[in-house]
Amino acid sequence: MAVEVTPAAAPPAAVRLAGQALSIAAALMLCLVAQFGLIGALAHNRDQDRAYDAFRDQLANATAPAGGLDRDGHPLEPGTPVAVVAIPRIGLREVVGEGTSATVLKSGPGHRRDTVLPGQPGVSVVMGRRAGYGGPFADLGSLAHGDLITVTTGQGKHQFEVLGVRRANDPQPVAPAKGQGRLTLITADGPPYLPSDVLRVDARLLTPAVAAAGTVPGFALPGREQALEGDASALVPLVVWGLLLALAAAAVVFVHQRVGRWHAWVIGVPVLGALGVTVADQAASLLPNLL
Repeated sequence: MAVEVTPAAAPPAAVRLAGQALSIAAALMLCLVAQFGLIGALAHNRDQDRAYDAFRDQLANATAPAGGLDRDGHPLEPGTPVAVVAIPRIGLREVVGEGTSATVLKSGPGHRRDTVLPGQPGVSVVMGRRAGYGGPFADLGSLAHGDLITVTTGQGKHQFEVLGVRRANDPQPVAPAKGQGRLTLITADGPPYLPSDVLRVDARLLTPAVAAAGTVPGFALPGREQALEGDASALVPLVVWGLLLALAAAAVVFVHQRVGRWHAWVIGVPVLGALGVTVADQAASLLPNLL
């Protein structure tokens, strides 16, 4: 006697939709991880190559910035190349951009706009990421007294000697004497992507100080350029790209239900991948700038 086998019932539509939504959410989280890691590192290297070429041309034509203001007295555009910093002890050579927001620091270290440029009298502050987007300042904590730092600006090449590494609650060094210069490098302290505080490396200027130019007043520096702050200006682009991603995800689900799984994913994966990376990049700007 033949036994009739009843096929298993398909899961309810709500369950299928929930599963698809969770899959898309998991893919988005994967995009965020990739953005901070491999994709971000590739973008950082690309931006560094472009910035180095631009800064080299400015040096050759004697048009490199000598301060935080342009020739008309306006603040430089965020990300404008202003220096190249080299630290042989940790194998670092990076182009420094103007500004310290999370968006600027994706491309490399940034010069805090209310401080002088390296090589000028006073304290110059340069911030960089600890892990994400290439993590250019990942090994900053391994520097020791006596290590040398070379910074090239539009005013020449300046050499610094490391005084030491400072962490939370360590005493602050005495302000440099009149006419003397100091460089302070700042990054996150603690495990990668889980900063506990800020790490600083102080270095004194060995070469003669050069004339200081204009800087942005401290009161005009927005909060997003402070250490461990996110860039709230990325919120609007994040919402726009997020809506586009949601619409694309809904379209993929619709095609999946009406046409079939393979058709949906062949069409949807490239689109969702590109939108997911863009959304992740905007979301990364909202996170602390020294990650």
